[in-house]
Amino acid sequence: MNTVSHTRLNQAFEHLDVKCDGEIEAIVHKAVNNISAELRKISLDLHDNMETGMKEYHAHDVLTKFLEEQGFKVTRHAYGMKTAFTAEYSRGSGRRIGFCAEYDGLPGLGQGCGHNLIAISGLASAVGVKAVLESGKASGKVILYGTPAEELSIGKIVLVEKRAFQDNVDVCLMLHPAAVDHQYGAMIAIHDVKVEFFGKPTHASASPWEGVNALDAMVQAWNSISMMRQQLLPTDRIHGIITDGGSAPNVIPAHTSAFFFVRTTKYTQIQRLMKKMEASFEAAAMATGCEVKWTWREIGVTKDVIQNDVMAETYAEYMKKTGIRFPSREEQIKAGGGSTDMGNVSYEVPCIHPLYGIHTTASNHTVEFTAAARTEAAHKDTINASKALSLTGIKVLLDADYFDAVKRDFANSMKEAVAASADL
Repeated sequence: MNTVSHTRLNQAFEHLDVKCDGEIEAIVHKAVNNISAELRKISLDLHDNMETGMKEYHAHDVLTKFLEEQGFKVTRHAYGMKTAFTAEYSRGSGRRIGFCAEYDGLPGLGQGCGHNLIAISGLASAVGVKAVLESGKASGKVILYGTPAEELSIGKIVLVEKRAFQDNVDVCLMLHPAAVDHQYGAMIAIHDVKVEFFGKPTHASASPWEGVNALDAMVQAWNSISMMRQQLLPTDRIHGIITDGGSAPNVIPAHTSAFFFVRTTKYTQIQRLMKKMEASFEAAAMATGCEVKWTWREIGVTKDVIQNDVMAETYAEYMKKTGIRFPSREEQIKAGGGSTDMGNVSYEVPCIHPLYGIHTTASNHTVEFTAAARTEAAHKDTINASKALSLTGIKVLLDADYFDAVKRDFANSMKEAVAASADL
């Protein structure tokens, strides 16, 4: 852990008991255990009937039906998205706890990131908080957000733009299955760009001198980007595919296109890579005589996740009671590399997005991870982690001093983010 974070965490936890009492833990455990079998059926249903981003119609209906049966006030097709929803339960006045559920999958892989498990973790966590509210042990509100198209980094960004989190919850939490247990799971920023080169077609053998080769331009750009990687930070990432390389080998290609992702540890660093990419595109066009057009995605940057130290450590304390042990923060951050639109939420309200192991060594977005996401072991891991996440949210409801510590940590994180941006 770096010195700033270590000091901040010590200050945040000074004089605070981070755990709920045994009676509240018992309420959460009972409520989640009671629905575990039904959650298992839902998880397998979503795994067997995977839908891609913004097309999760079956998942939307299955999840909202379950939540209504559990006594939540459900809003279907929330915030103008056909497959988004919210589910709320409140008792009295108090702080407001948000959870996120994801349920889209990956073309060709299915639930290769375990979003069937993320979906039921959201259900379990929300039900756990609702049970404590119903018991009279706490007052406040719990909201579960059904967030579509995480693999496309769309759903939560739209919700942020419409102030779904900022105006309705004080904190927001979610889980993500992985091969490891990391309460500080490092998730980095991402942007994407589509580039096209336009040349002039001609017969590739009879009159090649009359053509302007758009594929030459694409190859030039590709090679420039490959060489550029040598001068990037070790934590920077650029990767892409050629989506159109021409139509026939005996025709000089008049059009080529490609799709690239760029990633940096902080979203404020993305502009640095954007300029380098654009320079490579322009140089390739100039060298080959082609026209070039590029388009960065309209919805903007998917930001890095800022994990709230206080809530992350509270979650870890509950997980340790189940026998889970966590690597050092330094080790966790070194292992980072994925991206999620939860990052945009984390810049608006205090958030955590822990990774929890599901008894696999496979990386996310692989065939092996898809298989692991439907096992009984993965289900049990999800139930355990959901209880810990629910209890972390309940701590915010119960303890004003604890919530003040959460807010202080969030404010300090924002200051650090601004300072880091100024140094670029």
